[in-house]
Order: sequence, then C-alpha cells, then structure tokens
Amino acid sequence: MIYSMTGFGRGESESDNAKIIVEIKTVNHRFLDSNFKLPNFCYSLEERMQKMLKDRISRGKVDVNLTVKTIRKSQKTYAYDPEAASYYVNAKDEALKSFDIKDDFGVYELLRMPGVIVEDTDIMDPEELWVYVKAAFNEALDRLVLSRANEGERLKADLSDKTDRINELSNLLEERAPAIIEEYRNRLRQKVSEFVDETKIDENRLCEEVIIYSDKICIDEEIVRLKSHVSEIRETLEATEPIGRKMDFISQELNRESNTILSKSSDVYTADIGIELKTLIEKIREQVQNIE
Repeated sequence: MIYSMTGFGRGESESDNAKIIVEIKTVNHRFLDSNFKLPNFCYSLEERMQKMLKDRISRGKVDVNLTVKTIRKSQKTYAYDPEAASYYVNAKDEALKSFDIKDDFGVYELLRMPGVIVEDTDIMDPEELWVYVKAAFNEALDRLVLSRANEGERLKADLSDKTDRINELSNLLEERAPAIIEEYRNRLRQKVSEFVDETKIDENRLCEEVIIYSDKICIDEEIVRLKSHVSEIRETLEATEPIGRKMDFISQELNRESNTILSKSSDVYTADIGIELKTLIEKIREQVQNIE
C-alpha cells in the first residue's frame, strides 16, 4: 500500500482528573523529522513517544502536540514551584553583580515569573499519566496512518494513469520511428534530384547519408528504457514497503529519457510527444515527493 507523507490524526483519553489530547500533523520530507510539543512535566515521555512514532512512520516532517487539561468540577488549584523561584532569584543576583542597577525585584515580581506558580496539572506525575497519553497517542497514530493511506491510494491511482499514458506515448514513438527514416530518404532523394539527374544518383551514398541520419535521431534505446521504467513503476506501486525514494529515482530516470527524446526529435509529431512525455514526468516527479 502507498502512503502519502501528508496527514493528520487526533486522539483523546481521560484519567480521573485530566483530559489528554494528542494531535499529529505530517508533511513531506526526505527523512523522518519529528518535533514534539509537550507540557514541561511530560518531557520524560518524549522518548517513548518517539519510538512509537518510528514504528509506524518512516518518512515525513512530523509535528506532535500533547495537551493535558484538568477536568475537575471544583475550582482549579495551583502550586508553588521552589526550583523555578530559586532559578529566578539566582539569575537576579547574578545580574546585580554584573550591572549597576537598582534591585526592585520583590516577592510580587517573583510570583509573576513563568513557572513559579503553576496549575496542578503542571505537577502531575507523568508516569501515572503515561497509560492515558499512550492510548491517545495510539489513537492519533491510527487516524494519521489511515489519512495517509487514503491520500496514498489517490496518488497511486493518478500515478497509474500517468504511467499508462507514458506507455501509450512510447508505443506511438515506436510506431513513428520507421516512417521518419523513410520520409528523410524521400526528402533527400528529392533534393539531390533537383541538382543531379535521377539516373545518376549514387544509391550507396544516399544509403550512407540515411544511415548517418538514422543514428542521430534513433531513440530505440530510449523507448526500451521508458517501457522498462513503466514496468518498474507498476511493480513498485504494488509493493508493501515504503516506495518514495525508489519512485523518486525512477522518475529521475524517466526525465533523463524524455530529455534525450526531445533533443533527438526531428519532426513536429515526435517533438509534441516528447513535450507531453516531459510534462507527464514532471507531474510524476512532483507527486512522488509526497510518497513515504
């Protein structure tokens, strides 16, 4: 199954006195790049959440937001954090030593500093909350993976259509190739006959010129490789493991063949096909950037 790197998932759970909400958003990225936004007292849970994330996702830029809310019916309670207060007092003392400034930092100012007075949820035991955080995180991951899978199916369908069209264009180029050589032979004969009597045309020399021209515009190898890449894409789209990097490589190879075909185009018909090929391949290259 193909997974897009774009998705969103949300999960919730409740303990006796708290509601846990986890939201995960992902976008495309070359590697797995995760960013966790957690309450201060939950920092110790990040490593476990990282492991759970890596077990489910292999690529993408991931933003995880964990929110813990109290659900008590009674009025919220608050607590004094002596460690935070000590930090600010020590910082004040250091500043007074370094600068000639007035000391007007009192108890009122101290209690207003961030983290000195905290809501009771901010001093909850993260180990007690872990079972609820884990449940919410698992639910968010499930929904995220489902959204990525749904978007992946849409990408797969579109890539399949574009791949089929590339194969059709390859067949048209293959059918057209012999006619190009014959048309060149006739044009060359007509030009030569304007200056030389028809009966005096050197057929061997004419054949040599046609062969030289054929070598210059020959795209047989490019067509073979295009069809080979088409087969590889079809096979890759059915793979069970992540395919983003492989698809990116194949699309680059397709682009190389289309550039060569365009450079060798000798008539409007093949040039038009080459342009359509390149347009399709550019769209494929854009889309595979979002595949895990």
